[in-house]
Amino acid sequence: MLTTVLLAAATAATPLAPESVAAATQVATEAAASGGINYFTLIAKASVPVQLVMLLLLIGSVMSWVIIFRKSRVYRRAEAEANEFENRFWSGADLTQLFRAATDRNRSVEGLEAIFEGGFREFTRLRQKRGTDSRGQLEGAQRAMRATLSRESGELERNLETLANIGSTSPYVGLVGTVWGIMIAFHELGNVKQATMAQVAPHISEALIATAMGLFAAIPAVWAYNRYASRVERLTVRYEAFAEDFSSILARQGSSDEQ
Repeated sequence: MLTTVLLAAATAATPLAPESVAAATQVATEAAASGGINYFTLIAKASVPVQLVMLLLLIGSVMSWVIIFRKSRVYRRAEAEANEFENRFWSGADLTQLFRAATDRNRSVEGLEAIFEGGFREFTRLRQKRGTDSRGQLEGAQRAMRATLSRESGELERNLETLANIGSTSPYVGLVGTVWGIMIAFHELGNVKQATMAQVAPHISEALIATAMGLFAAIPAVWAYNRYASRVERLTVRYEAFAEDFSSILARQGSSDEQ
């Protein structure tokens, strides 16, 4: 179908001899009968600039899929750890025991548990320090939790910028290959008296393949970025809510100590 349209466009632009039209039609018929286009052959025979564009798009697509799968595991683990720690925290467990579990050297803490560990560590340190009232203890714990929350949010957002860049630039990179392939096709038309589809079809095809590869690299990257940005936002809101709740608990504990 595409070959027929291109044939009609070329015929309208340049008067073709009847035998040229018949030859082009025969090429299209043979291509359809053989089962379609051999994409690997088109890529192998493409011009060097278009091949470089395709290589860049392939690298970008591979990078985006690697990031997509890695970040999917990171967010699933962060959500599971948040659920598990909240269940332990709100079950009435002693804060000192939770802190000892968080500071166990045989395991690393992330997410909510890291925020709890940073806040409770600073609160305990200031409480043992002479001359620090309950308000100072609470403010110190809140600063520690904000710092930990910022670090955890940064870890969640890591590589999302790469996804955004791939998603936004890949269509334009593919467009460069498209323009180059079409430019060569028109250059071939200008060098001959009678244009045939056999002369311009390969360059048109490589141009369209570059466009398709640009979209193939961009669409998953944009989809993943939007989805993961929403998950990061939900996790960040969850971390902030926990920090506020924990601050209230520490405020009550500090007030009871002064009494």
